Amino acid sequence: MTPLRTISSRVECETEVKKSRFVAVVDRASTEAEARAVIAAARKADPAAGHHCSAFIVDSSADDPLADPMQSIERSNDDGEPSGTAGTPMLDMLRGHHLTNVVAVVSRYFGGTKLGTGGLARAYGGAVTEALSRAMFLTRERREIMTLELDHAEVGRVESELRGHGVLVLGTSYGASAVLTVAVPDADSIAALVASLTAGRVIPTLDGHMYAEIPD
Repeated sequence: MTPLRTISSRVECETEVKKSRFVAVVDRASTEAEARAVIAAARKADPAAGHHCSAFIVDSSADDPLADPMQSIERSNDDGEPSGTAGTPMLDMLRGHHLTNVVAVVSRYFGGTKLGTGGLARAYGGAVTEALSRAMFLTRERREIMTLELDHAEVGRVESELRGHGVLVLGTSYGASAVLTVAVPDADSIAALVASLTAGRVIPTLDGHMYAEIPD
């Protein structure tokens, strides 16, 4: 299965087709509510545009922790353009880039020449593609969250070794002992590594999972 990706930050661009202007915004959105807020903001920012067509894909588990994280919520809207000529090709561009947690809005200023259904689909899809050409992509990788209870004297050494094995360190809290929280790509192999580093004294505890965003 192809890993899902997202974008690092908002991108914008403007394209022109037969004097019609297409202003595209592609932004991050973790939930359906966030995606709809981006769409509403684009509509407010360009009130003179005749259409504000949109598409988004978000992780379904953001609103429902029990949902399958590999299942996404997908929506598209033609906003008055002929059915299937705007939102669907925009959504297809997001799917084609294997994106999630992203929303696209294209605001159109009519230039006086009708583009036809095929022309509209190419224009809206092309506007999203052009915006994405300016984006930096991040691959979303599932990581298991683990906690390790360590002696103060050994936490620095263990943390350094874990970082060297691609472990993401989330934080350390200090009390009677040091509690190191990490996100790991392979829980079994990291547990074995910790055992070797601590002569078997420390057994990591699993504490859920998260998705890390790694630059492509």
